[in-house]
Amino acid sequence: MFRKLVAAIVVLGIAAAAAGWFLSAPEHLPEEVVANLRAGDAGRGELIFWAGGCASCHAPAGAKGEAKLGLGGGQRLDTPFGIFVAPNISSDPRDGIGAWTLAEFADAMLKGTSPEGKNFYPAFPYTSYARMKPQDVSDLFAFMQSLPPVSGKAAGHELGFPFNIRRGVGLWKRLYLDSAPVVPEDQLHGDTELSILNRGRYLVEGLGHCGECHTPRNAIGGLEKTLWLAGAPAAAGEGKVPNITSGEGGISSWSASDIAYYLESGFTPDYDSVGGEMVSVQENMAKLPASDREAIAAYLKAVPAH
Repeated sequence: MFRKLVAAIVVLGIAAAAAGWFLSAPEHLPEEVVANLRAGDAGRGELIFWAGGCASCHAPAGAKGEAKLGLGGGQRLDTPFGIFVAPNISSDPRDGIGAWTLAEFADAMLKGTSPEGKNFYPAFPYTSYARMKPQDVSDLFAFMQSLPPVSGKAAGHELGFPFNIRRGVGLWKRLYLDSAPVVPEDQLHGDTELSILNRGRYLVEGLGHCGECHTPRNAIGGLEKTLWLAGAPAAAGEGKVPNITSGEGGISSWSASDIAYYLESGFTPDYDSVGGEMVSVQENMAKLPASDREAIAAYLKAVPAH
């Protein structure tokens, strides 16, 4: 009887391990999506680059002007899960992503999967980028490949057990990697045209990945979408990232034009100025067309208040 029990436990253990291995496997884009990827437009890709905030993490800390286009990585993000180091994503073919194909880049952006078939850690906000349109991914890739190469690989992440088991991220992705919008159309309120709200939703939920900082996370790092944009503890360091809904403690007193002007100028309605990590975000948003900043503002005023 004892032997049968041990054998059953071993069989169940093997089955559980096999299931875990299968479920944690990195995913790739469907073949039909890859087949329909078209060469991008670098001019359009530049706007997507700024909306996506690529330079905020991958350029040197505090970089200004042309230095923001040197994407050699190296910035360190100290989180409760360990220290993540932004990699080199310049066009350098050896140390950056210069040798990547468009399909590999799209896999990274939309599925969080590396060219080597490994799961990326979600410090890279692909859970938001997963909502991007494939053509925008192509355009972004075209622009990034036009930027100067930067030699030198960034340092590796500094993670303890179990977070250093990269394969396990695949199970996490099963729970939290979703290309569907966070806020359905029928939950957006106000009288703004739906086309404008949808553009704002795309920029906030996808390209701008605003929820990655402004939404609280659970114990395993998943976004608490029932508290979408309601504010959260800062991922690195002390302090809190503010509530940017119209709920109590949020931006209820700000008009849509106040928000749009803040994104353009960095000045609040109270004549204060942008500070902290939001500085680089605001500088990126200032490079977008006014219509995009207005769409972001309209969306933030339309989302459920928390």
